[in-house]
Amino acid sequence: MPKPSAAPAAARRSDWLRRYWRWLLVVVPLLLVGGVFAPRLLLGPIVVTEPVRRGTLLRSVVATGRVTTPFRVSIGSQITGTVRDVPVLEGQDVALGQVLIRLEASEMRAGLAQAQSAVLQAETQLHHLNDVTLPVAVRTLVQAEATLLNAQRQFSRSEQLQASGFATRAALDEVRVARDVAEAQMEAARIQLTSNRSGGTDEALAQAVLAEARASLRAAQARLDYATIAAPVAGTLIARSVERGDVVQPNTPLMTLSPAAAPQLVVQIDERNLGLIALGQAALASADAYPQAPFSAHVAYINPSVDPQRAAVEVKLDVTEPPPTLREDMTVSVDITVAERTGVLILPLSAIHDPAGEAWVLRVEGSHARRVAVRLGLRGARAAEILDGLGEGERVLPANAAVAAGQRVRTP
Repeated sequence: MPKPSAAPAAARRSDWLRRYWRWLLVVVPLLLVGGVFAPRLLLGPIVVTEPVRRGTLLRSVVATGRVTTPFRVSIGSQITGTVRDVPVLEGQDVALGQVLIRLEASEMRAGLAQAQSAVLQAETQLHHLNDVTLPVAVRTLVQAEATLLNAQRQFSRSEQLQASGFATRAALDEVRVARDVAEAQMEAARIQLTSNRSGGTDEALAQAVLAEARASLRAAQARLDYATIAAPVAGTLIARSVERGDVVQPNTPLMTLSPAAAPQLVVQIDERNLGLIALGQAALASADAYPQAPFSAHVAYINPSVDPQRAAVEVKLDVTEPPPTLREDMTVSVDITVAERTGVLILPLSAIHDPAGEAWVLRVEGSHARRVAVRLGLRGARAAEILDGLGEGERVLPANAAVAAGQRVRTP
């Protein structure tokens, strides 16, 4: 038997397509859409969930501040003078006592030599008083005493001779005058000796002249020392505003020195967080220039007053092991740990509805989302402690999930 031809069948299919092609354009897309969305409508959307887990929860206060040292030293001159040399550069590390500035000192050296000469002269005068004048005064007194004794004897003999009629009244008056002169000379010698001895007026005057000369010498030496300005502490020279040839005046800052001490971080904390901050609290800090290199710090100072302009409190943190990249006045971010809970139930804040009020979550129960009220404890930057309402291992929908309470859901 001859085979039936395939041409009539192909013709029939082509005719069918020409008659129903418009319906195909509608039905095929509907079937495709139904295949995609039917499971979602019947079984619910596929959502990612957050598990309730146990762990450690930290609460922190974040602030921004700057790096500083506990204090800075302003370097200036104590005298007026012309700068002869500045042997250091800005940014240089200097040691204790290292010369920073030298002033012209020719006149001061001349004044020092003059003061040294005055001291030598005063010392010579005191030695002359003790070695020469005092012994001479002693000898003079001895001589005056001998002269007085002889005059008294002469007067006694003359007085006896005049009483016996062998001497005239004039002769007696003459020896009396000699005796009186000898008494006056002895008294003068005694006074001179007392003045020259230790504690006497001449000795005291010589000591006063010597003390004044020595004080002038110390003043001249101090003025000369002022011509050399040295580092009072070891540190880093962070500012310099003086050059060779400048005429400097007293009490004018010429340099600023940052002492070689552990740096501090100075931050401003919102006064609303003041009750959370306490001395000794640990913190994690990082310089904005090196965010990948965090370092540890701890709260060392809390200002007792509040800045009314910024509604903030100044807090200082000590850095025990500063990284080598840390520089003066760098901007830093500080994360101060103010509370810590260990082994508590934790849930991300992104899964909690109304965490500041009557908090609730959408918990996955089987294939449905159920609204559950929860009681929160400690709250951190990204998570909160669950005190009641959820158990460990339960799964919760994110707060931004487009799911209503009671709706069917599927988890991956």
